[in-house]
Amino acid sequence: MALLLCFVLLCGVVDFARSLSITTPEEMIEKAKGETAYLPCKFTLSPEDQGPLDIEWLISPADNQKVDQVIILYSGDKIYDDYYPDLKGRVHFTSNDLKSGDASINVTNLQLSDIGTYQCKVKKAPGVANKKIHLVVLGARCYVDGSEEIGSDFKIKCEPKEGSLPLQYEWQKLSDSQKMPTSWLAEMTSSVISVKNASSEYSGTYSCTVRNRVGSDQCLLRLNVVPPSNKAGLIAGAIIGTLLALALIGLIIFCCRKKRREEKYEKEVHHDIREDVPPPKSRTSTARSYIGSNHSSLGSMSPSNMEGYSKTQYNQVPSEDFERTPQSPTLPPAKVAAPNLSRMGAIPVMIPAQSKDGSIV
Repeated sequence: MALLLCFVLLCGVVDFARSLSITTPEEMIEKAKGETAYLPCKFTLSPEDQGPLDIEWLISPADNQKVDQVIILYSGDKIYDDYYPDLKGRVHFTSNDLKSGDASINVTNLQLSDIGTYQCKVKKAPGVANKKIHLVVLGARCYVDGSEEIGSDFKIKCEPKEGSLPLQYEWQKLSDSQKMPTSWLAEMTSSVISVKNASSEYSGTYSCTVRNRVGSDQCLLRLNVVPPSNKAGLIAGAIIGTLLALALIGLIIFCCRKKRREEKYEKEVHHDIREDVPPPKSRTSTARSYIGSNHSSLGSMSPSNMEGYSKTQYNQVPSEDFERTPQSPTLPPAKVAAPNLSRMGAIPVMIPAQSKDGSIV
């Protein structure tokens, strides 16, 4: 029984050893920016692996904000290398015959964005295997920490993006006299240079070179030390400008409101004139009707009823319907004689005459 169990276990180990496997161990590869990184992935197949061969490389970016992305794929005897835009044209298989067991790739012109974990997956049914490789790209970044003003204190820094220790730094001045300030000499091989009481002489272009055992990288820094800004003047100018803008806006609003009030008032007055005041009556027609009524009254008078009409009642004509107009100096008024009432036994009375322009004389 024990012998049979050992035989079964031995057969399982043999079958396991003969299944698809990747012989390349997991490792970390360090390269400098701009170089080419070789990512190995060698595998072996077993006789039982009879399915089609599929090879897939994926990347997990270092920022962990993106999901795994396919960067190159071999399937159906064809290569597809346009899946990942950041590496398009920079990733290739190193072998022309992938069925020989070599799925290694090269990543050319390394950039800082290439940093991440790469995974090689090989599948030939029923066998499947995968391995991971960590890629580190050495890169440096230069910047100023502080205000670049005369008399101020600030720091210029050179920091690597990635890279294994030990790291070495070297600062150089590339412009003007190409001589570093004397106070900086003690920090020429440091990642940070402290600047005290800055002067305009410090202005210029500087370079920082970072090195480790796998390579080097360089960054440039433009330093421009300027006179201190008049912050009080800037603040006062901003306040005055804001107040002027508010005053202008208020003036515009006031003028608009005033104009609207005037237009509204004119419309109301015009409306009252048209609806409340009736049109004036014709003076000529009023005067003629009045004279006609007097003639008719006089014609029917008798000596008995003329006593109350010894004086003409001119005040009975309404002032709004009848107005006396000044006599024309060139046209003397025509006098109209009173009718002969002697036959009727009545007292003669003067009747107002009417001039050509319609006025009563």
